[in-house]
Amino acid sequence: MQKNSQLRIGVTLHYRDDQQSIWENGIFQNCFFLIQLLKKIPEVEFACLLIDREESVRLPDALWMDTLNLSVLGLNDGMEQLNIVIEMSALLPDEWAHSFRNKGGRYYWMRVGNDYFLDVERAIYNKSPASLVSDKVYDAIWTLPEYEKSCKDYFELASRAPVFIVPHLWTPYFLERGISQLPESQKYAYIPGKKHWRIAVMEPNMSMVKTSLTPILAIEKAYRKNPFFLEYARICNALIINKHPDFILFTQSLNIVRHGLTSFEGRFPTPWFMSSEADAVVSHHWENGQNYLYYELLYGGYPLIHNSAFLGDCGYRYEGFDAHHAAKKLLEAYQTHDLSGADRLFSWRKLEKNLSNDNEDNITAYKNLFFS
Repeated sequence: MQKNSQLRIGVTLHYRDDQQSIWENGIFQNCFFLIQLLKKIPEVEFACLLIDREESVRLPDALWMDTLNLSVLGLNDGMEQLNIVIEMSALLPDEWAHSFRNKGGRYYWMRVGNDYFLDVERAIYNKSPASLVSDKVYDAIWTLPEYEKSCKDYFELASRAPVFIVPHLWTPYFLERGISQLPESQKYAYIPGKKHWRIAVMEPNMSMVKTSLTPILAIEKAYRKNPFFLEYARICNALIINKHPDFILFTQSLNIVRHGLTSFEGRFPTPWFMSSEADAVVSHHWENGQNYLYYELLYGGYPLIHNSAFLGDCGYRYEGFDAHHAAKKLLEAYQTHDLSGADRLFSWRKLEKNLSNDNEDNITAYKNLFFS
């Protein structure tokens, strides 16, 4: 594409129904953050959401788009008005993608999930396919640093397109909207001085890339070492696994369950849950270390015990699947966070600037993808 071209870009969003919420998954936020950044590139004339319906619809109020000034196109208008499509939340029909490229449009694919692991699970456990490998021709595939190790070759060779690693984007827009809806009695901020901590685990438990097992083991180990520190443990997103015989046997072997200190909960928005139910979070990932949940917790000053290499010196990092190390970091946080919280917030502010879609380095990185 010539440098004097005016770019008219659509980022795909899956439209399911009028009950969709911004808290369902991170990909909706990712779409919005990317469009906001694209609109800051001088060569971009127009950037919008492209939904997987022939005609445009009004998106649900629960997606919180009302103040973002984002246009929405259906596929019919998108074919006429756009010259670049970035496939992200919605995978568009192969025929539409072929027609778009045949008229001279450029077609990119942005992958923001660990599809190597997810596709292995779909095949092994006979889950519904996601149709990620198709007959489409992509100009390039974009993905995040967290997936370079596990997914880069899978994306490149299966799709026959070059892969580029792009910055992860985040702003507190949606988090602050959620915070603004809290009752006055609930404050989204770590409160120092508590003798006993309420610990949360908030992994989705929908794939092996983000599960609760290592965090549960870490809490158990920390409790065995210092029973005084724990008020209770809330294991969120657990209703899909807490009836499984293996999970029941596992949890019933633990003191934190035997002593009645653990509950297994559903899914909750981060602002409400942390402001009312928890003081700290123990997290775990496998090749999925850039997570909006981390940023939301760090924004509130909450102690985050994690194993992500992408957070710098933010939070309390342990290695890999080492539950003993995670327990040590949890107790370190319990003993020191009240004194070190201000310094840790300063570290977070630096990381937050690096994630912003106002960051000039991020804007340049995405701009260069169109003119390389």
